[in-house]
Amino acid sequence: MAATPDELFAFLDRCGIAHETVRHPPLFTVEESKRLRGVIPGAHVKNLFLKDKKGGLFLVSAVEDTAIDLKTFHALVGAQGRVSFGSAELLGEALGVEPGSVTPFAAFNDREKRVGVILDARLVAHERINVHPLVNTMTTGVSRAGLLAFFAATGHAPRIVDLHAPESRASVAEPAGTSHL
Repeated sequence: MAATPDELFAFLDRCGIAHETVRHPPLFTVEESKRLRGVIPGAHVKNLFLKDKKGGLFLVSAVEDTAIDLKTFHALVGAQGRVSFGSAELLGEALGVEPGSVTPFAAFNDREKRVGVILDARLVAHERINVHPLVNTMTTGVSRAGLLAFFAATGHAPRIVDLHAPESRASVAEPAGTSHL
């Protein structure tokens, strides 16, 4: 069963991960988010739920203005063939969230570790990162270290990838927790 934001916040508290949450009207797109979120400091995130030809699943999080080329994404992350968006049904089954609420925090619901987490290198360069806490009516800010600690606590090892680099599409950074972060 999918967790609630309150269950997520309790988990963050148990892990010692500081977090701040702002409530707002539902936000379904990056453009709506820019208009309605108000002034919240830090990086704001775009999230994609993708699947490859052989059923591999990916949760991708990047700075909101990052252009992600789905035609080359598979080569960048070692997916099995080209990727496409996962269906709403698959999203709910794998990550326990609805379209418009995709978030790195959805890894909390991926108890079977079916979904590979991909973080854009530009995103983890920010000290504060803002994401939905499993619903799109709130934005929760955590530190970069807090987000990486969250993934470690859920058993997910995110891959840090430069999704924005125009020419160096073949470079993939080490998993979270390495010294370059």
